[in-house]
Amino acid sequence: MTNVVRRALRAGAGLVGAVVLGGLLAGCGGTGGGSGGDDVPGSDGAAPGDVVPQVSQAVITITPEDAAHDVLPAGQLRVGVEQGELTQVKVADSEGVPVAGTLAEDRAGWLPTGKLALSTQYTVDAYAVDGQGRRAAKHVVFTTLVPKHKFIGFYTPEAGSTVGTGMIITVNFNRPVTDRAAVERAITVRAKPAVDVAAHWFGNRRLDLRPRKHWRAGTVVTMSLRLRDVQGAEGMYGTQDKNVRFTIGRDQSSTVDAEAHTLTVRRGGQVFRTLPISAGSPEHPTYQGTMVIAEKFALTRMNGQTVGFGGEYDIPDVPHAMRLTRSGTFLHGNYWAPPGTFGATNTSHGCVGLADVKGGRSSTPAGWLFEHSLVGDTVEVVNSHDRTVAADNGMGGWNLSWQQWRAGSALPREADPSS
Repeated sequence: MTNVVRRALRAGAGLVGAVVLGGLLAGCGGTGGGSGGDDVPGSDGAAPGDVVPQVSQAVITITPEDAAHDVLPAGQLRVGVEQGELTQVKVADSEGVPVAGTLAEDRAGWLPTGKLALSTQYTVDAYAVDGQGRRAAKHVVFTTLVPKHKFIGFYTPEAGSTVGTGMIITVNFNRPVTDRAAVERAITVRAKPAVDVAAHWFGNRRLDLRPRKHWRAGTVVTMSLRLRDVQGAEGMYGTQDKNVRFTIGRDQSSTVDAEAHTLTVRRGGQVFRTLPISAGSPEHPTYQGTMVIAEKFALTRMNGQTVGFGGEYDIPDVPHAMRLTRSGTFLHGNYWAPPGTFGATNTSHGCVGLADVKGGRSSTPAGWLFEHSLVGDTVEVVNSHDRTVAADNGMGGWNLSWQQWRAGSALPREADPSS
């Protein structure tokens, strides 16, 4: 054979090899492409002596399949290989953000290390070699579940606020939560200085969090809501991913003595001021126990029909009102009571009234207390001879022991010998 012929054959062999390699690369890049190739030597009708491509025996499998939709964000994505080893797996969303994962020690499988996002398209590119070093590749595109129902949590206190030492964090959900443990894991609270904080569920829509004892003055508290893509119930997923930071202010608490008709304000444990009050009448006593100021209104309307008292009262301009319970117990100014009522007799429908004037004035007892109080300050009522306020009526959780409070968590906790 002449040198010219030999050169021609070598050139032809190189050309065939280039075409075959190009075909393999095109198969790697196409959606749904298989691993290695489907051809085997001689299956394409090649004549004896023709150059045949060397097909990799490595078979890559990717779950979910190409073009799959409504893929769950956890537990479904995996990559495997038979008759070979994975050399690289690349997973990214439509914006190119990579998904971390780990290869098995034998390089026969790959799994993501975290959950995927909902309503997101992902691309998977997997590469492997067989025992002869021949390469294979596979490419898959899929889309994660688009939830039919979403839930969010409405929380207090507000970000950036300064609150009292008795503040209880409350998260109210717009839809019922059935997987309370998953939702509770996604809500964490950090405090500086550090303190143990526990969660307590009231039904399937409300989660409260508090420390064992009142917060220390000056504590910085951060609640992290990592609810995005958390499954709270069948077909229902969260959407929030945010931090809420607030600060604990000075240490102030008040004690209402219904028999003595007084309200004693303490700062740092020391008596700050004592004010005359009128608590609930014998027919409508004020709740016993610890309550927390939840809202403050310079002026508000109080209508007996909204709290089960019919038309017994409807006052459109109650000054200096501070809510203590969800059921309608307030600390508030009172300009309509007869002279001598405060400090002498209990006449209200369960609220605690202080002397004030129409329109309110800062120099009155009610005005002074309003200006010196924060949302989150505690108000303990004693000697009222009524039942203790329920733990879920406003921020009544301080009336539960630490052991009772922890028992309301959906997560298992280690025994606490000091509880």
